[in-house]
Amino acid sequence: MRRFVVNAALLSAAFALVITALTVTLCPAMLGATRTPDNIRQDAYAYIVVIFAFIPVTIFYNFLSSVIRALGDSRTPVIFLIMAALLNIALDFWFILGLKLGVTGAALATGLSQLAAGLGCLFMGVRHMDALTFHKKDWRWQWPYVKRLFIQGVPMGLQFSITAVGSVILAASVNTLGSGVVAAVTAGSKISMFFCCVFDALASTITTYAGQNVGAGRVDRIRQGVASCAVLGGIYCLVALAVVYFAGHGLIGLFVEESQAQAADDAYRFLLANALFYLPLLFVNILRLMIQGVGYTGLAVMAGVFEMAARTLMGLVVVPALGFGAACFASPLAWVFADAFLFPASVSVLRKLEQKNLSRGVDRGGILVAKE
Repeated sequence: MRRFVVNAALLSAAFALVITALTVTLCPAMLGATRTPDNIRQDAYAYIVVIFAFIPVTIFYNFLSSVIRALGDSRTPVIFLIMAALLNIALDFWFILGLKLGVTGAALATGLSQLAAGLGCLFMGVRHMDALTFHKKDWRWQWPYVKRLFIQGVPMGLQFSITAVGSVILAASVNTLGSGVVAAVTAGSKISMFFCCVFDALASTITTYAGQNVGAGRVDRIRQGVASCAVLGGIYCLVALAVVYFAGHGLIGLFVEESQAQAADDAYRFLLANALFYLPLLFVNILRLMIQGVGYTGLAVMAGVFEMAARTLMGLVVVPALGFGAACFASPLAWVFADAFLFPASVSVLRKLEQKNLSRGVDRGGILVAKE
């Protein structure tokens, strides 16, 4: 286990350096490719180049929090994430209002707060987890471990990359509608991302839970876990929709100035359109990550392909033809497309796991029994 962690750490460091160098260097070209409006391009560059520079920090936190969760402690990463969120808010006020650093200050606040969360996870992991006590001989690049990590990790990375490609194409289409629409979509997306944190948490939970129960031979518990996530998430979807409907304008006021009345109205429409489809998004998260957690990463990638296809269709065809209204429903359509694949795929995966257990002589309680 220590050797896998070490090689994953070395791989993460190598990828972080390469990706950071490429994104920082190509940042101007990427802003041009996404047709960022000229009047906001300078601010966009000032923000995103700092975010790109902090990619190693993002990987640092995500790697450590994943290792700690895999060892059974899901609480510590969440605690440090909450602390990082509060630190981010404090640094935003200091850097933007106090030091007058503008959008650069906002990006620095995000990067530094993530660094704090990563260092906290590192301290707690090394200090309190004996399994993370490494020896000098462990710190070696070993190709058998790297190969296994690539086989498991590349499909997962490809899954998120494919989804991101569709998002970039959609963003490029939205950028052609003017800086006012860009501001509205950005504000609505920021608030929506906050509401979606619960879906991310449920997805992380079901990934670990499903993987553990595959090892225990308890496919029945995987079904129960998915059902529990669906119930909890469904209740949350109703609450989130109510909050957006009644308090959405107030939340948007935190991001859009009063003088930008049209942008504020557009942001509310965008946010409400997304909130109406939070239930499909819930199932995208829990079903895709369940499938990934039990080892069928190829199917998880295909769900990302369905999402990308929907966003690409909206970005290249529908948004240019119908304008902002179509942009509001681009992501919801992508979630529905993904669910159309994920529901039958998840049923098929669970049946295959049950058949494997039967062939191994494992009963519903995960006990190995003699086959007649």
